[in-house]
Parts: sequence; C-alpha cells; structure tokens
Amino acid sequence: MSVKANHYDVIRKPIITEKATMASEHNAVVFQVAMDATKPMIKEAVEAVFGVKVKAVNTTITKGKVKRFKGRPGVRSDKKKAYVTLEEGNTIDVSTGL
Repeated sequence: MSVKANHYDVIRKPIITEKATMASEHNAVVFQVAMDATKPMIKEAVEAVFGVKVKAVNTTITKGKVKRFKGRPGVRSDKKKAYVTLEEGNTIDVSTGL
C-alpha cells in the first residue's frame, strides 16, 4: 500500500495543454511531478501506476513567476514537468483520470 502511495507522490497530475496534446501524437505524455523526483523514479512510477513500458523521460523545471495577489507581490511556486515517451503500442488516456 505504501509503495502505491509513493508512486502517486512522485506523479502529481497530468498536464493537458496544447503542447502536451501535440506531444501525445508522438506517443508521449506530460505529467507534473515532485520537485525532488529523478528520471528513474518517474519511469518506475509511471510503469507501476499505468502498467505501460516507458522508453524515455525528459524533465523541465519551470520557475515560478512574480505576480500580484490582491495588490501584494507574491511568487508562484516552481513546477517540474516530465515528458514521458512510451514504447510503441503503449498508451495512457489522461482524460479518464487516475
């Protein structure tokens, strides 16, 4: 049970944007992941949760913007995204939810 929860701690949520939809045409899925997650951890988590074979994992860190909240300056938190490329024949339908 704790192993399953650990995988869900690594994978926060799927990212559904125009860019992520274009990536899905090339057999890739985009997830928001924990900031301290490594590529092997992400690969293991995706394979365990969705039951698919992962070919490659690419990650990016998006720095949080400085924005104004109710007139006061604030900072959005940093985000880490993982572009997970799947082996041929494997698919993940992110629209159905986890």
